[in-house]
Order: sequence, then C-alpha cells, then structure tokens
Amino acid sequence: MASLFLKQAKQYVATRPSYPPELFDFIASKTPRHDLAWDVGTGNGQAAASLAKLYKGVVGTDTSAQQLAYATPLPNVRYVHTPPDLPLAGIHDAVARPASVDLITVAQAFHWLDLPRFYAQARSVLRPAHGVLAAWCYTEPRVSAAVDTVFWRLYHGSEQYWALNRRMVDDEYRSADFPFDPVDGETHTGPFDFSTERRMDLDDYLMYITSWSAYQTAKDKGIELLDEATLHEFGAAWGGDGKEVKTVTYPIFLRIGKVRVE
Repeated sequence: MASLFLKQAKQYVATRPSYPPELFDFIASKTPRHDLAWDVGTGNGQAAASLAKLYKGVVGTDTSAQQLAYATPLPNVRYVHTPPDLPLAGIHDAVARPASVDLITVAQAFHWLDLPRFYAQARSVLRPAHGVLAAWCYTEPRVSAAVDTVFWRLYHGSEQYWALNRRMVDDEYRSADFPFDPVDGETHTGPFDFSTERRMDLDDYLMYITSWSAYQTAKDKGIELLDEATLHEFGAAWGGDGKEVKTVTYPIFLRIGKVRVE
C-alpha cells in the first residue's frame, strides 16, 4: 500500500481534506478514558494532530516513511515507522503495551489493512471492555452538478487503475467485517455520517486528482488520466479562468465499536 503513495506524498498533504472537529468529539465521547490513542496509517499525521487535543498521548504509525516526513511534530504525539509485517510482539514494543490503549483510529486507511491480523493487534492493545476502534473514510468530492458530471466520468473511467481494496471505500465501509460491539449510547456500529469541506480553485482540485493512487498507477503505465480533453471539460464546468474558489464537500463514513467482552 505505501508504495502507491510514495510519489504523491506532497500532493496528498496539499490537497486532501481535513476532518471536522465534530467527528473527533463524537469518537472521544465514546471512550471512558483519554490517556492513549493509536492512529493507524497516520500518513502525514492529520488525524493524530486532532487526537492530540483530546488524548494525553498519541502514537501515529505508518508503513510510509515519506508520508511521515510531512507530519507536524507535536509534544504529545510519537510517530513510528512500522513495517507491514511487524509481529504482535513488535507492536507491543514499538506502539503500546497490551491492554493500554483507549482508542484506535484508522483514517482513510482501513481498506488497506489485513483485517484479521489488524483485529488481533487491536484486541491485544485495547483496554478490555472499554477500548474503542474507529475507522472512517471519505468518498469522492462534490462541487457542483457540472463539475461532478465530469468528475464521475473520469472516476468510473479510471476503475482499472484502482486497487481492489478501493471498493470498500466506494461501499462506504458498510459491508466491511467489523467484529466489535456498538459503543455506549448507540445501537449499531455505523456507518455514521459526517462531512468536511475544503475551499479550492481548479488547480487545487486537479492536484487532488493527481494525488490518487490510481492516477500514479495509470501514469506508470503511460496513461495520462488528465488529458487535454478532460482538462478542457473540467475548465468549462468550473467556469471562468479556473481561479474561482469553490467549496468542495467530502462525505465521511465512520464505523465505530468497542471491544467485545469474551
């Protein structure tokens, strides 16, 4: 998974949406304690930085050292570069000791994980009965009817360049195996709906597309997804000279649950 994003780390930081405070407030309200959170697939540390405002300590891990290089240092956040095959003992040494974590988050990376392996790790480090796992994704952006029409034509035309894991995002994590119990006050594990917005001009929006793993995969095969015809269509749909800044909305879908009492 990390190799898909190596060439796009800078674009990823520059164009990906942030997550709304209400998402983290909701998640944090479901953990009785706020001592330690583990952000899996932390990337540039975006979610870890928000968690740092709500938890005493945060560990952000990622298999991509290049992504971690863009993470903002914070006094209560520790970033760890972890190989994808790190054994459970290595998790205990590098990330957290058994039964010590209040919350595990996975922001836009859940679909890349080996879920049975990850769930075993999660159950090992989460606090018994009260530890919470929260995994969320955002789906494709909404701008306007005209822009979205061009976008979805491009998106569907690029399907062959997306990893199969991406289908979990298209499904909004609804059918993902999620063997955790509903958190206190809820009757199901989601998905719970949120959204986030980002202000972009056309150049920003197109840079977001170049941050796709599918864009880089296609480029490596000699295919330019943003060819002249597509750029012209986006320009016409955006209007003007493309400098107008528009509100781009990303729907967010959250699965959340607590450790089952065996």
